Amino acid sequence: MPSARDLDARLHAFIGRLPTTPADRWLRRLSTAANNGRLWIAIGVLLGLRKGPLRRGAVRGIGSMWVSSALVNLVLKRFFGRIRPDMANLRSERTLRRSPVTLSFPSGHSSSAAAFVTGLAMESPLAGAAVAPIALGVGYSRVHVGVHYPGDVLAGLAVGGAVAAASQHWWRVRPQEPARVRPAHEAPALSEGRGLVVAVNPRSGPEGYDPAEDIRRTLPRAEVLETTEDVGVDELLREAAESGRVKALGVAGGDGSVASAAAVALEHGLPLAVFAAGTLNHFARDVGLETPEDTAEAVADGHAVQVDVADVNGTPFLNTASIGGYPEMVRRRDALSGRMGKWLALTVAAAQVLRTGTPVSMELNGRPVRVWILFIGNGCYTPRGLAPAWRPSLEDGLLDVQYLRADVRFSRTRAVLGALLGVSDRGSAYAEFQAEELRVVLRSGPEAVAYDGEMGEKADEFTFTKRDRLTVYCCRTD
Repeated sequence: MPSARDLDARLHAFIGRLPTTPADRWLRRLSTAANNGRLWIAIGVLLGLRKGPLRRGAVRGIGSMWVSSALVNLVLKRFFGRIRPDMANLRSERTLRRSPVTLSFPSGHSSSAAAFVTGLAMESPLAGAAVAPIALGVGYSRVHVGVHYPGDVLAGLAVGGAVAAASQHWWRVRPQEPARVRPAHEAPALSEGRGLVVAVNPRSGPEGYDPAEDIRRTLPRAEVLETTEDVGVDELLREAAESGRVKALGVAGGDGSVASAAAVALEHGLPLAVFAAGTLNHFARDVGLETPEDTAEAVADGHAVQVDVADVNGTPFLNTASIGGYPEMVRRRDALSGRMGKWLALTVAAAQVLRTGTPVSMELNGRPVRVWILFIGNGCYTPRGLAPAWRPSLEDGLLDVQYLRADVRFSRTRAVLGALLGVSDRGSAYAEFQAEELRVVLRSGPEAVAYDGEMGEKADEFTFTKRDRLTVYCCRTD
């Protein structure tokens, strides 16, 4: 019985004897286009122009490609040491202008192709499926032009796919489904937005984008008001709510604007329509509202859900609050993530902030601790550790308390290494618990609390609790 190596050589020879066709030229061009990952970088740049899953998929795919390329070329090829196929009998119309001089097993082109497509598919399955034939074409082209055995290609595809799949360990794939929420039955259906007043923060979101125009187009009977430097979201909506002319309130802006609108909606017992018009839109994404059209459809149908609202010293917040260096770390992470991916950006941001930060002495529900960073989530966040990103539920009734201890030796170094390895939640320097109420007493002096992207006043005591649930318009998911 012939060995696997013999079968590999026979199949390579069989492909080499295939008759000449016009496809020879295109396969040679495809193989060359994928040199040094140029093809995948170009596709990634194009996909990265669109926010959301396509951009995340492009970043994950390119990052996975770089890692798999390094693994194949610096480690695996040297370990296996397989020589390239003999191309003496290959037709000249198939040969590359420059034959590679590196070792053969596994195929670097194939591993890069599989890593990029798998990473893309993890975030956007449709985009991954659309690009997958190109990746398979690149893999086959390496055999067709004679520079690899079929086994090299299969091994390269397996390595690249495995590297991309392993990226989940460092950078979890965001669920496509919104967080679990409690159904509500009291939100009025407002045809064309009649009875809805929306406060728009024109300074939120991408430069040049006007959310007011989209809202007027999708809900022509809604009253759309814009904030100014002197009049904020809460003032516009409070005046409208007290006039008695509205059935629901709306807000278009970032998470800080949404939190301000939520406070007014809770105060007057009105449902809230949230239009995703900020830079990150954490709350809108957790509820499942990606576009203004999503919100407009929910308002017209009268479909809504109820979500938890947290409170710090009387001020409501919908996402997170923090004391210490966490807000600055998140700001730096988001600024860097487009260039290096979230997990590496988080590591760099954590190193920068923790290097210059000072520990904070405090009591958490009477327990004395010294921390570098204190994080309080409105509901339990995942993944655990220094990179909480989303919530499986918006109705668990809990405050999610996570912090990095300052009383453990080398805790900052451990935190950075843990983030790099994707295990920041498993070290002794990391601590967490959940509670229905949290009292924070600062022993090292007043500190400011940050919540939903906004900075609050400094104080030496903070009380975090849960408030009544907020009714929010939301698309149907069934």
